Amino acid sequence: MTSLDEAYSQDWTGDRNPRRVVGGLALVGAGIVAVMIAMVLVGLQGDSTVAKRYGGVIAGLGIPALLLGVVVVLPASNRTRLGVVFGTVIASTGVFLFWNVYPDRWTRTAEPLAFETTMLYGVGCVVALAFVFSAIASFRLRNNPQGTVRLEVVRQGETRTVEVSNEQYRQMVNDGGQAEQLLREIEDQ
Repeated sequence: MTSLDEAYSQDWTGDRNPRRVVGGLALVGAGIVAVMIAMVLVGLQGDSTVAKRYGGVIAGLGIPALLLGVVVVLPASNRTRLGVVFGTVIASTGVFLFWNVYPDRWTRTAEPLAFETTMLYGVGCVVALAFVFSAIASFRLRNNPQGTVRLEVVRQGETRTVEVSNEQYRQMVNDGGQAEQLLREIEDQ
């Protein structure tokens, strides 16, 4: 990288994969839309068991999709992504069970399955959410230099590494100016 402009450009290089970002945003959007549709469906047809059944399935699949979309967008480890997928699969199994038992074996029957279905869905969502929190907690911002800023400057085929303290870096960046001027200030340190 020869200039700070390259680090903050809008080009899709490095860890940012445009398909992954678009796919993750689509999952988050689909999850939000699914929950909204389920709320409207149950709100308009509140007494209908068919509306409640479809609303439960739509919202039940929307929430894990939303959690999965968050991890797809963030730079996360494969372990974290697999954990969210595992939680999503468990929650989806709970939704499948809900589809099969509601309303016939939900409550007030000889063998109700409401508790088991809800627990299966809840455990899946908790597992997925734990891994989402792990991905968010381990996500490091590019603008957080953690004490020392290290910059490699390449000029005329010669590479030079320059390190400045966090306070010096903030002072230089807050001054504004052109990228070349900032590089000269850092090189002079």
